[in-house]
Amino acid sequence: MPIDTKKAPRRSLRFASINDLRQELDRVERAHRAGAMRSSGNWSVGKNLGHLAYWIDFSFDGPPPGFKKPPLFMRWFFRMGRKMVLNGRMPAGVRLGGVPAGTYGTDEMSTEDGLARLRVALDRLEQNTPTQPSPAFGALTRDEWTALHLRHSELHLGFLELGATAHR
Repeated sequence: MPIDTKKAPRRSLRFASINDLRQELDRVERAHRAGAMRSSGNWSVGKNLGHLAYWIDFSFDGPPPGFKKPPLFMRWFFRMGRKMVLNGRMPAGVRLGGVPAGTYGTDEMSTEDGLARLRVALDRLEQNTPTQPSPAFGALTRDEWTALHLRHSELHLGFLELGATAHR
């Protein structure tokens, strides 16, 4: 039975920079190597990491085939709340309508592959400015894209319990 991620325990994380996120990935890697990590949500550690990398790449490469923009009223709503999302905390349990998995970038992968993929995506984000508009927020500056990816990472990495002995 799926876990209600709106109620699942998660760590409260705050990343001020990509470097902060990289430090957290180092902690994730150490906990994984020690066999002391699990996910409190529905996804494996690797799936969480790969999902974050997917969305960073999305901001450069654009949407996948068949992607549908949110309706105009939803885009307006999201744009009104852009600063709140960029400066606040992303809500858990949000699903994209019309997408079978509720979001994109949900391929299962090992923790090692997820870490590698996310680190490559972070390199890309540090070295370049995303070129695509956000489907929800429209055109974003480099700093806004970075903030959005950091908030997204706080959400997903918050479900990873470092120091836990059971694996998911």
